[in-house]
Amino acid sequence: MHLVSSDPPVQPRDRLLRLPDVEQLTGMKKSSIYALMRGNKFPSCVRITRRLSAWAESDVLAWVNQRIREGSAR
Repeated sequence: MHLVSSDPPVQPRDRLLRLPDVEQLTGMKKSSIYALMRGNKFPSCVRITRRLSAWAESDVLAWVNQRIREGSAR
Protein backbone atom coordinates (compact mmCIF):
# COMPACT_ATOMS: atom_id res chain seq x y z
CA MET A 1 0.00 0.00 0.00
CA HIS A 2 1.38 3.39 -1.00
CA LEU A 3 0.53 6.52 0.89
CA VAL A 4 0.46 9.62 -1.26
CA SER A 5 0.51 13.01 0.36
CA SER A 6 -0.72 16.11 -1.41
CA ASP A 7 0.92 18.34 1.21
CA PRO A 8 3.92 20.35 0.02
CA PRO A 9 7.28 19.37 1.55
CA VAL A 10 8.06 21.08 4.82
CA GLN A 11 10.72 23.75 4.43
CA PRO A 12 13.06 24.14 7.40
CA ARG A 13 12.74 27.57 8.95
CA ASP A 14 15.66 29.72 9.81
CA ARG A 15 15.41 32.49 12.34
CA LEU A 16 17.36 35.58 13.21
CA LEU A 17 19.28 35.67 16.46
CA ARG A 18 20.11 38.83 18.36
CA LEU A 19 23.52 39.32 19.95
CA PRO A 20 22.63 37.93 23.42
CA ASP A 21 21.47 34.67 21.79
CA VAL A 22 24.64 34.48 19.68
CA GLU A 23 26.76 35.07 22.79
CA GLN A 24 24.92 32.28 24.59
CA LEU A 25 25.25 29.81 21.70
CA THR A 26 28.94 30.48 21.16
CA GLY A 27 30.07 31.17 24.71
CA MET A 28 31.78 34.33 23.43
CA LYS A 29 31.26 37.98 24.20
CA LYS A 30 30.44 40.77 21.76
CA SER A 31 34.04 41.92 21.29
CA SER A 32 35.23 38.44 20.30
CA ILE A 33 32.32 37.89 17.93
CA TYR A 34 32.92 41.18 16.12
CA ALA A 35 36.70 40.60 16.02
CA LEU A 36 36.16 37.22 14.36
CA MET A 37 33.69 38.80 11.93
CA ARG A 38 36.30 41.40 10.94
CA GLY A 39 38.70 38.55 10.20
CA ASN A 40 36.06 36.66 8.18
CA LYS A 41 36.17 33.84 10.75
CA PHE A 42 32.58 34.21 11.99
CA PRO A 43 29.31 34.56 10.08
CA SER A 44 28.37 38.11 9.19
CA CYS A 45 25.34 39.70 10.73
CA VAL A 46 22.30 40.80 8.78
CA ARG A 47 21.42 44.47 9.09
CA ILE A 48 17.71 44.68 9.96
CA THR A 49 17.54 48.42 10.54
CA ARG A 50 20.13 51.14 10.97
CA ARG A 51 20.59 50.17 14.63
CA LEU A 52 19.53 46.51 14.61
CA SER A 53 21.59 43.52 13.52
CA ALA A 54 21.01 39.80 13.81
CA TRP A 55 22.57 36.54 12.67
CA ALA A 56 21.00 33.65 10.80
CA GLU A 57 20.66 30.84 13.33
CA SER A 58 21.74 28.26 10.74
CA ASP A 59 25.00 30.15 10.09
CA VAL A 60 25.84 30.43 13.79
CA LEU A 61 25.01 26.76 14.47
CA ALA A 62 27.11 25.67 11.48
CA TRP A 63 30.03 27.72 12.85
CA VAL A 64 29.64 26.15 16.32
CA ASN A 65 29.42 22.63 14.87
CA GLN A 66 32.55 23.24 12.77
CA ARG A 67 34.48 24.31 15.92
CA ILE A 68 33.28 21.12 17.64
CA ARG A 69 34.43 18.96 14.70
CA GLU A 70 37.81 20.70 14.62
CA GLY A 71 38.24 20.22 18.37
CA SER A 72 37.32 16.54 18.17
CA ALA A 73 39.85 15.92 15.41
CA ARG A 74 42.78 16.88 17.64
